[in-house]
Amino acid sequence: MQGLPKLYSFRRCPYAIRARMALLAADVGFDLIEVDLKNKPAELSRLSAKATVPVLVLADDWIIDESREIISWALSHADPEGWLDCDQDRAVKLITDCDGPFKYWLDRYKYHVGYPDASQSDYRAEALNCLHSWDTILRQQPFLMGDRRSVADLCLFPFVRQFANVDRLWFDQQTSLSALRKWLNVWLEDTLFERAMRKV
Repeated sequence: MQGLPKLYSFRRCPYAIRARMALLAADVGFDLIEVDLKNKPAELSRLSAKATVPVLVLADDWIIDESREIISWALSHADPEGWLDCDQDRAVKLITDCDGPFKYWLDRYKYHVGYPDASQSDYRAEALNCLHSWDTILRQQPFLMGDRRSVADLCLFPFVRQFANVDRLWFDQQTSLSALRKWLNVWLEDTLFERAMRKV
């Protein structure tokens, strides 16, 4: 393959958002291909058995189809904010908790109609367990790993944003999440996020 890497993405997908932000932060040029998840292009299935975003296509058709691997690849080229300069074991634990149990309950909270075994508020209560643990950390320091942003903050941010957007009025009223809300707003107001969310 010639030219820039190609990134198959969907603007509102949390996994794709964090991949795009990492590529932009590392100043890695890429051609963005916005995917309609309800009408996926045939080449997406050809490139990745998962047939979902994000998918990064590099030279010689080398495929990376996991957002965390795309982030690692991008930051290995350039990491101007030192996002990888942190306790990697702790960072991995936070990211794994986000991508595992939190994502599980977040999906059921957001798409509760498709999960009739419990109520939306029940699913929200389960997801709150993770959010409260992160808020506890952020009451002691501005970011999850200390005084500056890290790969853990990058990876969790799009999912916390998605949770907040399910019912923003309710979320903004939760005093038990005040530190997390402040942390979320830092990311929402960042120009890097604005660039990642631009329509193509």
